[in-house]
Amino acid sequence: MLKTGIRGKETLMVDETNTAKAMGSGTLDVFATPAMTALMEKTAWKSVAGELEEGCGTVGIRLDITHDAPTPLGMKVTCESVLTGIDGRKLTFEVEVRDERGKIGSGVHERFVIDNKRFQEKADRK
Repeated sequence: MLKTGIRGKETLMVDETNTAKAMGSGTLDVFATPAMTALMEKTAWKSVAGELEEGCGTVGIRLDITHDAPTPLGMKVTCESVLTGIDGRKLTFEVEVRDERGKIGSGVHERFVIDNKRFQEKADRK
């Protein structure tokens, strides 16, 4: 059952696949903002996945973040999320990402609870 306060945590290493240079968001070998946003979304959706009805999932609908500090290759990055709001099928999460030296980004992420089959069928009709 969904209730506010549900927490999530995901960790990854900064490597050649998730740098700004590799992802096309810049030219440097630092953790890319698109990789950070993907980690935020992953952390949020995984935190509530086990609480949803059979056949349901969530999709991201809004992400308002800041990326405040660079992280070099070889450093571990951890995202933590907390479900702070439930408004019908809309879920609101606070997310924060830290590397081994401190906070590198944070924000608010919204997701919508969907029926996976119906959602996929709607997308396939486009």
